[in-house]
Amino acid sequence: MHQTHNDAAGAHTGSLRSYCTGFILSIILTAIPFALVMTGALPQSATIFCIFSAAVVQIIVQLHYFLHLDTSSAMYWNLMSLLFTFFIIFLFVGGSIWIMYSLHYRM
Repeated sequence: MHQTHNDAAGAHTGSLRSYCTGFILSIILTAIPFALVMTGALPQSATIFCIFSAAVVQIIVQLHYFLHLDTSSAMYWNLMSLLFTFFIIFLFVGGSIWIMYSLHYRM
């Protein structure tokens, strides 16, 4: 009765196992920095490095398991649009910081 259908962009839904794996990895990648901050086990600079590292890995996990982005040819344009979005955000944020620093320097 019900047929699965992939559209032209190659979008597909994940399995329950994929979603559970992503969810468990996300919980672990959230709990590690939380535990490091609450226990104070590492120096402040090492804790900040671990928080940023876990955040980057969490972004990759969520892009792969929940948004189903990978390096396959079907996901090429989705990946390119995501990279273009990151580039534009980098330009806006970097340009804003540059302008504010320049204004602060000249005042």
